[in-house]
Amino acid sequence: MSDSANPDIPPEAIELAHQMFDLARAGETARLLEYVDAGTPVGLTDADGNTLLMMAAYHGNAELVVGLAERGADVDALNDRGQSPLAGAVFKGEDDVVHALVEAGADPNKGSPTALETAQFFERPDLAEVMQR
Repeated sequence: MSDSANPDIPPEAIELAHQMFDLARAGETARLLEYVDAGTPVGLTDADGNTLLMMAAYHGNAELVVGLAERGADVDALNDRGQSPLAGAVFKGEDDVVHALVEAGADPNKGSPTALETAQFFERPDLAEVMQR
């Protein structure tokens, strides 16, 4: 979301988008979901293709992941590096997020590496089992 990416976007809108990602990273569930309910796109992405759900997942915010998924966030959206929210949660060892994403229908075979490959690499057969149910 660099200012030079689209000079037609007002600086205030860019700042608001940055704030949305800060809320996702911090797990500010109620505040971020209020913004989404008021019209912030649930599929908002940053300059690296990370969605709000990806940021919430990567930072261990399972409740926010559930709330975003319930509002239509794509649980399998890949960022520009081909990473899925589920693989990110496995990488970070965020068990609650892995469970939330699986419950929301995330595909453990999406992305590169996939969430299943990530679980194997980090020797987390427990998470691989959760994803293969």
